Amino acid sequence: MIKPGATIGILGGGQLGRMIALSCAQLGLKTHILCPDADSPAFQVSDGHICAAYDDEAALAELASISDVVTYEFENVPLATAQFLQARVPVRPGPRALAVSQDRLAEKTFVRDLGIETAPFAPVDSLDDLIAAAAAIGLPAVLKTRRFGYDGKGQVTIRPGDDLAAAFETIGRQSAILEGFVSFRREVSVVAARREDGAFAAYDVTENVHRNHILHTSTAPANVTAETARSARGIACRIAGALEYVGVFAVELFVADQGLSERLIVNEIAPRVHNSGHWTMDGAVTSQFEQHVRAIAGWPLGDTACLGRVEMLNLIGDDVDDWQRFLADPAAHLHLYGKQEARAGRKMGHVNRLLDRDPEGC
Repeated sequence: MIKPGATIGILGGGQLGRMIALSCAQLGLKTHILCPDADSPAFQVSDGHICAAYDDEAALAELASISDVVTYEFENVPLATAQFLQARVPVRPGPRALAVSQDRLAEKTFVRDLGIETAPFAPVDSLDDLIAAAAAIGLPAVLKTRRFGYDGKGQVTIRPGDDLAAAFETIGRQSAILEGFVSFRREVSVVAARREDGAFAAYDVTENVHRNHILHTSTAPANVTAETARSARGIACRIAGALEYVGVFAVELFVADQGLSERLIVNEIAPRVHNSGHWTMDGAVTSQFEQHVRAIAGWPLGDTACLGRVEMLNLIGDDVDDWQRFLADPAAHLHLYGKQEARAGRKMGHVNRLLDRDPEGC
């Protein structure tokens, strides 16, 4: 357990690092951020920062010397970076969570080996592999690079009659997996936290809607049965325990029909605070960012109770130009990330709206 006044090192200076740093300040903790981007929005709210590459060992050693614990805001931190730091300072979540979640094949295999359902999948390292996988799994299917894919990047949908060679070229002939299509009713996620001693807490299951492969809205609680919600939280707990995870993470799932009941299929694991958990900043007793800080510091986990129905709306690109309209909405809470340039597909902020707020007040 670390005490107030200690320093949290954060790898990554984007909006997630920024919101972690803000929660650290609220709890009397300092932050020092390492990121190669000089205009990182998290630099604006941290006690200090190092502008350096993630494989710069001198910079990493400096971060380790300053920090009482190190965490990260994104899952593509080089594994060697986490291992270098782990030899000098506690890194939470640990390097194993990175190793599993950075590789789609390793992640799918890990989940399947826990006895949890995933979409059918097969490794693809060559065109011959892709031909064999397509024959075994069937089409349509999605070809995804094993590493460095997010928000729809690094993947291509293959439909019956499509040119398999062209699809393999589209992803740069990289090592990949082919995933079978899943017919689902809705997409949901579970954001949860685990401490080093095994204490676990999960938020309400969240229902997610994507546009152009980017999260558009998250609504909590999700429109699922109580049994499905319990099962989803149970899946998250099993995954966290198997990884000996410390911190906040998310599990993305598909909800499919199974007769008169619902069935859950894991899509992916995110070893970090998650976009679909932003609603907790205004819609839960404890935000996911405060919860992450509590977990990695060894402090008691906060109450995850939902304060009512809430919807998070991502502000993508020039959506942010409507900031005055959102401020004028008494049910809305605006969060902007301090990014200077609004570009297509860039997350500029989000808005949380309390859907069952009494407009008359108290």
